[in-house]
Amino acid sequence: MTDAPAPPAPPSPAQPSAAAPSATAPAFGAFCLYWLRLGLTSFGGPAGQIAMMQSDLVDRRRWIDQTRFLHALNFCMLLPGPEAQQLATYIGWRLHGIRGGLVAGGLFVLPGALVLLALSWIAAAHGDTGLVGALFNGIKPAVVAIIVAAVWRMGRRTLKGPAAVAMAGAAFLALFALHLPFPLVIGVAALIGGVAARMGRHWFAHPHPVADDDAVADAAEPAPRPGRLLLLAALFVLLWAVPVGAVLLAFGTDPWGGVAALFTKAAFVTFGGAYAVLPYIAGQAVDSYGWLGPREMVDGLALAETTPGPLILVTQYVGFFAGWNRPGALSPGLAGTLGAALTTYVTFLPCFLFIFAGAPYVERLIHNRLAAGALAAIAAAVVGVILNLGVYLGMAVLLPDGQHGTGSLIWAWAIMLAALYALTRRAMAMHWVVLGGAAAGLLQALAASSL
Repeated sequence: MTDAPAPPAPPSPAQPSAAAPSATAPAFGAFCLYWLRLGLTSFGGPAGQIAMMQSDLVDRRRWIDQTRFLHALNFCMLLPGPEAQQLATYIGWRLHGIRGGLVAGGLFVLPGALVLLALSWIAAAHGDTGLVGALFNGIKPAVVAIIVAAVWRMGRRTLKGPAAVAMAGAAFLALFALHLPFPLVIGVAALIGGVAARMGRHWFAHPHPVADDDAVADAAEPAPRPGRLLLLAALFVLLWAVPVGAVLLAFGTDPWGGVAALFTKAAFVTFGGAYAVLPYIAGQAVDSYGWLGPREMVDGLALAETTPGPLILVTQYVGFFAGWNRPGALSPGLAGTLGAALTTYVTFLPCFLFIFAGAPYVERLIHNRLAAGALAAIAAAVVGVILNLGVYLGMAVLLPDGQHGTGSLIWAWAIMLAALYALTRRAMAMHWVVLGGAAAGLLQALAASSL
């Protein structure tokens, strides 16, 4: 689940469709088996996951043509949430309708969610003891390096002019110094980008190509039925309210009401990937609700980096700790499992809504100048947002207010710098960097015990 904040910009969707292979819908059984396999092997973050789908579904299996694939990818990048999972949902919808979208999007997430659930239990039950604690002590500095490398890579790709640099700096100061809410920062950035695009000002480099017209429709797209969006919105409210209401009635509002509210809200503002929304989630979960500590938050990010699926599954880890530390009448393990399940449900339910509601409008949305301008400004702001995350977690790991001796701090800095070198100079995969940090933490513990 080594999630880069954004995959490389795709080729222009204006490629001639004649060059794309003809698409052939598979049998539903083969279709389900493919998404299960992808869910079990989807390491490498969105860039790697999208590349796997490109190779498998466009080039080899020919389940979808190149133009449709690129149009869908551009559309998913306009949405909040994990773009690779939403792309899988869209392709599933394109091939087998609603059931196909549910299967593809669900199996993309489920294997990683189950693995992370087991790892969350290990962290909660044994994270401060012996071997497990030593492993986490080595992993934490490696995760800080991953975030620093993400800021560097995304900054080089996104900050193409003074306005973009200023937007990133303003977003960082708004969060770090002024402590403004993350949704407000993203909303203001989108407004500025949209207004600039409306005025014809190219203040921010558009991350994806747009056409000359404000809306370009593809005649092949099905015409949506009147009231379709209203029906889907009502269904979403029902699917959210019934299970959440049942949990609140059965187990009370603490912490379940906060879990449902926080992660539903986060699902609607997750522009720029999980790294962008994590400072907001961490601030709420750590500082406002007190479900876990900053160092436990780093542990969750480390575990999410080493499992398949989208990095936004780190929210499940937070939900697990919310239940574990506030179990009420339940056992900690059962409460943690309930918290993880509730978090995952409310986090990904909006992703399906976005795809099923917007799929018939893909061609219109990806060519809309206002949407492209807003997305470009958000992409610039996200660099500052991720920098804020790096500072937040870096202070907890590398400047922990005297919680560790000088030797431990020197070792943590050494792991962080080595990991940063491996990522930026050697292009090492993130999960190997995390595993290397774990090995370094184990070596440190063995060396300390032998002295």
